[in-house]
Amino acid sequence: MELETLLRNEKIPFEKKTHRTAFTSQELAAAEHVPGRFVAKPVLVKGEKGFAMCVIAACDRLDLDRAARALGEPRVELATEEEMRIVCPDCEIGAEPPVGRLFNLKTVMDERLASDTYLVMQAGTHTEAVKLLREDWERVCNPIKARIAV
Repeated sequence: MELETLLRNEKIPFEKKTHRTAFTSQELAAAEHVPGRFVAKPVLVKGEKGFAMCVIAACDRLDLDRAARALGEPRVELATEEEMRIVCPDCEIGAEPPVGRLFNLKTVMDERLASDTYLVMQAGTHTEAVKLLREDWERVCNPIKARIAV
């Protein structure tokens, strides 16, 4: 299922945006003229229990030790591009929406995102994005909240 379909099915209002090609979350922030803290950056990780989607602000870095603790894992590591292709087959690599539910994954959000009013995120391609209220995104994702970014 794609992001837009999920949001429509859940009756979540969103704004679809088309922008110049953006390969990083910071490039997406620039293309959409929003601060990086409002861009939800997904980071696919893997541990003993499988894959999970960690979501942090575009301007932050994921702390793997904190992510592991939040997931109840002894350790996690970044997924490879090949693993990303397998887990998120309908998305361009690096343009995965930060919604673990789309891929049957747990979602962990950095708790600092909770203060944001809205979030902007890639919608599966490097030229399409979605903007929605952060609380609506949380309702769709039901994320674990933890301090996972530095």
